[in-house]
Amino acid sequence: MRQIVECVPNFSEGRRPETIEAIADAIRGVQGAHVLDVSADADHNRCVITFVGNPAAVEEGAFRAIAKAAELIDLDQHEGEHPRIGATDVCPFIPVKGVSIEDCVSIAKSLGQRVGEELGVAVYLYGSAASRPDRQKLANIRRGQYEAWRQEIGQDPSRSPDYGPAEARSWGATIIGVRPFLIAYNLYLDSDDIDVVNQIARAVRFSSGGLRNVQALGFLVDGQAQVSMNLTNFEKTPVHRVQELVRREAARYGLVITKAELVGLIPQKALLSSAMYYLQLNDMADEQVLEIRLAENTDSDITPFTMLDATAAATPTPGGGSSAALVGALGSALTEMVAKLTVGRKKYAQFEEEARQILEQALPLRQQLTAAIMEDSAAFNQLMASWRNSELSEEEKQKAIELATIHAAEVPMKVARLSRQMAKLAKRITKRGNTNAVTDAAAAAVLARSAVQIAGLNVKINMTSINDEGLTNSWLRELAEIEEETSVLAEETMLIAAQRGGF
Repeated sequence: MRQIVECVPNFSEGRRPETIEAIADAIRGVQGAHVLDVSADADHNRCVITFVGNPAAVEEGAFRAIAKAAELIDLDQHEGEHPRIGATDVCPFIPVKGVSIEDCVSIAKSLGQRVGEELGVAVYLYGSAASRPDRQKLANIRRGQYEAWRQEIGQDPSRSPDYGPAEARSWGATIIGVRPFLIAYNLYLDSDDIDVVNQIARAVRFSSGGLRNVQALGFLVDGQAQVSMNLTNFEKTPVHRVQELVRREAARYGLVITKAELVGLIPQKALLSSAMYYLQLNDMADEQVLEIRLAENTDSDITPFTMLDATAAATPTPGGGSSAALVGALGSALTEMVAKLTVGRKKYAQFEEEARQILEQALPLRQQLTAAIMEDSAAFNQLMASWRNSELSEEEKQKAIELATIHAAEVPMKVARLSRQMAKLAKRITKRGNTNAVTDAAAAAVLARSAVQIAGLNVKINMTSINDEGLTNSWLRELAEIEEETSVLAEETMLIAAQRGGF
């Protein structure tokens, strides 16, 4: 099944289109990450970008966006209606298809560590990824906004970040986490009375006695009253129920709803629920919607046509390096599958903890190997660009080619290292995992060996164009060790599988 993760980062910028576009372009530059929507609000001075993709692409897209926002947004100069604590204020991950909450938590933690270590941004984890109970709610972390955080960070132990430096920087802090799908929904009223709209928002939001799963604040936007809401669980508290409560509360003051506004995207199911309510189609099935029926017929095909067609095309990329990464990722996926078929089974209760550990280690390996599919192609394309660059002097050009060639070899080198780690996990799960899937576990080790061998070929062909003999010799020694160890692991794993499978 295709894996899809949604990411909806909120940035403290809604007035400079060039800055917003630069951040969106940083995400668009990641292969496999697809920007679906960019919504900006000048009064709130905030923009929300919605993008989706596979786990590795989404993590990389989020990282690049956070880096670009830290570069372009100065919180010391920022003013706006919406509460905020950082340039990238909040960055939530939402499981959409083929991924679990736990998978997204792994992505959030991996991204948080990268942002803290590589960008020097203080990171707090929230929602399902929270490191402690008081940080599950976004508002608790954001209390006092950037101004209070700037004064307290490094002084108040409760403000210590999960990752990154405990010191004030102009880009503030970033809150990264995992949550269910959230609908950002605003309703406008025919009034310019801020006190009245605050009363209505208070009646609607859960924290002051309103509807569960509803957060609401009152604002004046271009002189018009706005009830700004986040619906945190539209299945338990549907949109139409919120709409009707706001309508009734507004009627108390002789007001009506003049228009509604959606920020970002909304799930189809939420719209269907409202349509069924207002049209009184109580017995309508989702399958009666044409587009849903069509999607069901196409989603069942898991054949990776895009990768196969791209590899078969008369272009140099994707090539052997990307194929090595794909083979390694498949092996890691098989390791995860066997671990999941082991966890929770009474017969393997004594190995439960080990299976969980293997699962936790295999997921980031698969994510990194998946990302390397595009990394390898990008590295080769960069090498070709260096060869074609006519604006550099001959000396500059040769230096650029050398650096690009080294990077083109580093990617498959990384694939080989990751695949060796995966082979070790495959052997462990073959030894302890569900016997009904023992051949799948052994296949993972064989794939790891193949990935190492293919990656090694790509490293070696690039080494012929690198002048740094010390570097290339160290790679050759390391490759020999990795290839030998992975080959032994594959042979041992197949023997274990044969013994446990009785063949």
